[in-house]
Amino acid sequence: MPETYEENKNTVIQEVRKKVASLNTISAVVILSLFLVLVRYAMPPLIPFVKFIPEVSISIIVGIVFFLAVLGLYLSILLSRKTVRIISDYSKRLERMLNITKDLREEVYGDILLEKIMDYALDITHSEAGSLLLMNDDKELEFKIVRGGKASLLIGTTVEMGKGITGWVAQEGKPLRCSNVREESRFNPEIDALTGFETKSMLCVPLKTKDGVIGVLELMNKTGGFSYRLRDEEILRYLAAQAAISIIKTQFAEDQKNYEIHLTDMLLETIDYQQPEKRGHARRVARYCNIIAKAIEMTEQEKKQLYMASLLHDVGFLRIDLDEAYNKDVYMQHPVIGYEMIKPITFYAGIAPFILYHHRRFDGYGYPPSELKGEEIPLQARIIAVAEAFDAMTSPLSYKVPMSVDIAIGELREKSGTQFDPRLVEVFLSEIAPEHIK
Repeated sequence: MPETYEENKNTVIQEVRKKVASLNTISAVVILSLFLVLVRYAMPPLIPFVKFIPEVSISIIVGIVFFLAVLGLYLSILLSRKTVRIISDYSKRLERMLNITKDLREEVYGDILLEKIMDYALDITHSEAGSLLLMNDDKELEFKIVRGGKASLLIGTTVEMGKGITGWVAQEGKPLRCSNVREESRFNPEIDALTGFETKSMLCVPLKTKDGVIGVLELMNKTGGFSYRLRDEEILRYLAAQAAISIIKTQFAEDQKNYEIHLTDMLLETIDYQQPEKRGHARRVARYCNIIAKAIEMTEQEKKQLYMASLLHDVGFLRIDLDEAYNKDVYMQHPVIGYEMIKPITFYAGIAPFILYHHRRFDGYGYPPSELKGEEIPLQARIIAVAEAFDAMTSPLSYKVPMSVDIAIGELREKSGTQFDPRLVEVFLSEIAPEHIK
């Protein structure tokens, strides 16, 4: 847990300890008073100095003891309620922050993540406006998300490191809480001049990782005219720590996604270059597969895997000599070769079985040799089999004369239940339209 969580927890513990100490003091006073009265009247010889305590009437003594007991009980109840309220308030705040943390860490889209961070920050601190800035390649702070008057004017603009409160927080890596910005020498009025927004109070915290500051989260004008408190700063620091982790995670995921896209495009271009007579085959197969995927209501993750597998289903040809590519025995090795090429790559590993079995027939024949048949064959591989066969029959490949669409449809129907999954054939034929065939 971040340092701010420990600070918050220690603050609550100290408050509870103070209340308990006060309660113990009252209880001790009541007990001591009762003890002295008992010794004074029941056992005076026990403690010699009690004989110097003046005598008072029994009624007064009883009254004093009763008053102390009632006072102790009242304060005990009062302090107990305060303690429970403190613990309950802390528990609710902690639960909320844990839910926010969970939500941020599960978000996979960077732009939506930044929106969520800003909205949560405004809500938990009750602020009128705010901004989230991230460090760009030029080591300047760039406005990514802005809330408040004329916010769109700031998006994409930058703040220099060390300039204004925002730049100072980024440079020093420390939070800054200001109840009146006009009295703060580091405040830069240029932003207000641009937007027309009047900043009165401000709370600014850095977005930090172990490698340093990656941005700044700033809030302006706590609602109701109140000043930002230490508690606001502590909770915003916690949010900022979680936000920084989530931002780095989504940036890494997006970088990986971009790398995956670029690598896939490179492989497809290489395949098309090696086999120019099949140029565009993989993308057409992917389009046909997507038609089936939508019709049978596959999940987004399943559709993504199917799309990648359909694009790379023939990647094994990259390791086959062009002069032997259409030798039947060599040709039949391309699913296994493709599987072995793709499986070691982390973000492709999940689609490797679909590439391996896309030439496996529904009746259990086909290649590579396997005991799989029918619905034991991965669904994505069965879909690719239908889509690839249709494209192979209708596309003008150099080693055969293309069939008309009607004849290709007849071929799919004829081999439905033997070579192809009959349900998928029916789905494909019911959904395919002339505009899909290019």
